[in-house]
Amino acid sequence: QVQLVESGGGSVQAGGSLRLSCAASGYSYLRNCMGWFRQAPGKERDWVATIDSLDNDDGVTSYADSVKGRFTISQDNAKNTVYLRMDSLKPEDTAMYYCAATPWCSGTSADTFSYWGQGTQVTVSS
Repeated sequence: QVQLVESGGGSVQAGGSLRLSCAASGYSYLRNCMGWFRQAPGKERDWVATIDSLDNDDGVTSYADSVKGRFTISQDNAKNTVYLRMDSLKPEDTAMYYCAATPWCSGTSADTFSYWGQGTQVTVSS
């Protein structure tokens, strides 16, 4: 199985930056595809970014349009950790952020991911 533990959330003013971390453990073949999602109160859980390492150890990245150019997903394979660097934060980025993993990338909806962390809160004030 896979365990995921997020950290790095907090409160920041608009325009600021945060870096989220997701420490992963468990069978590596179950987490070739790692993603970040976010969920604001009363809203659905939305895809933010994915890094796909099935065919490329460096990982192929993809982003939701709402964060493209502001957020960067990366990984440190030696540390089994995935990061989400968030720059130019906006109040609408406020949400609980979740790390997710699955054996291979097959989509960007939450139900395509098998394993989830507990989440870390990000609050952006104007």
